Amino acid sequence: MQILGTLSGVEVRKIWPSEAADFTPWLATEENIGLLSAAIGLELEVEHTEVAAGPYSADIVARDSATGNYVVIENQLQKTDHDHLGKALTYAAVLGAKTVVWIASTFTDEHKKVMDWLNESVADDISFFAVQLELWSINGSAPAVKFNVLSRPVQSAVKPSAVDPKVLSESRKLQLEWWTAFRDELVAKKALPSFQSPRPQYWYNIALGRTGIHLSATANTFEKKIGMRVYLMSKYGGKVAMHQLLEAREAIEKDIGCALQWDPNPEATDKVIVVLRDADLTKKEKWPEHLRWLVDMTIRFRKVFGPRIKELDLSGDPAEDDQTAVGEQTA
Repeated sequence: MQILGTLSGVEVRKIWPSEAADFTPWLATEENIGLLSAAIGLELEVEHTEVAAGPYSADIVARDSATGNYVVIENQLQKTDHDHLGKALTYAAVLGAKTVVWIASTFTDEHKKVMDWLNESVADDISFFAVQLELWSINGSAPAVKFNVLSRPVQSAVKPSAVDPKVLSESRKLQLEWWTAFRDELVAKKALPSFQSPRPQYWYNIALGRTGIHLSATANTFEKKIGMRVYLMSKYGGKVAMHQLLEAREAIEKDIGCALQWDPNPEATDKVIVVLRDADLTKKEKWPEHLRWLVDMTIRFRKVFGPRIKELDLSGDPAEDDQTAVGEQTA
């Protein structure tokens, strides 16, 4: 007979004695915010901790990488109370956040009902998550974290990937199947801290830890090409970012292992750095080869661009003649 271990809960204060000094810094790391991202279904990028909002400070202010909207995260290592609820709502109002994530070790029935009521009553573009923080151990092992989502916005109850194939075109069906296989490969290789749900579209985005800049895997079924790109949004300093990354072009291409296309469409407002590969996705017998390539490029791009992206200084614009040089280098 197989012997099974005994699962037991661990008091969160034993691991994090202080919310501000212990838990918030732990959660704000890329790996751990990825655990929360996976639980609530958003791609979160931490911007700041202990952000002033009137006489108080928001524990964590993050961005939803898919929309660029602010997310306020309020931490509480005890049973929920009116004080933390009021602070979470105040932070969201003062900072203009579209999402509130309230994390606590225990939620009272009344506070869960409040979060449910807010999700049912406020505007569709405002979201509230009640997340219970749990720690579990097996036979005295090191504890593992579980984020148990008790309340979420109504529209999040249906995953974006839960699309009726009957209403999709053949190309959209193919893209959904392809991105599902791609996501499964990323999960199998543990390549990312969190994973976006596959959707029937041209791209699959991957966070890089900075708002307005992300990786984007692409699948063009018409041109029969797949690719990986760094996507630099204009409203978050995309031109400045491109200018600075171009200065390290030789080193970047050496580390990636191949030549890249730098700003191939200079007339476009947003900027991209791209590598492409021929791939007819209708020939599914070739998928293992194409998936290996795209997963490998995902890992390489994230490793090479990730640290550089975080070090970019996006406070100013390069000279106009430098902008022209971008187009010249891609000719």
